Amino acid sequence: MFERYGGLPFVTRLVLSFYDRVLASRALSPFFAETDMQRLVDHQAKFISSVMGGPSSYSNAALREAHAHLSIDDRAFDEMLELFKVTLEEARIGAADVDAIMVELNAHRVQIVRRPAGR
Repeated sequence: MFERYGGLPFVTRLVLSFYDRVLASRALSPFFAETDMQRLVDHQAKFISSVMGGPSSYSNAALREAHAHLSIDDRAFDEMLELFKVTLEEARIGAADVDAIMVELNAHRVQIVRRPAGR
């Protein structure tokens, strides 16, 4: 899938479009107030590349560590997924590929969403 859609240049454009949506979200933009967006886009493009079958660059432990300081809940994660799905569809990613990407991203929920103590 990674090569079929154009490799890293395509994924980078996809990620930039996604973050335009995220930064326009009143609920999500505060998570990125102090973020070096260029650095984040670079990291996210590598992560999404791996999700799409490109080179693998992130372990589950690295994802947990990168998000540990944030209070990302299921609602915020779900909004991120929805914005990413819209971005994929707008980029004319095939429906079956969109579904596969969304399943893979959702599988990382446990590393990204912060669970309250006792859950």
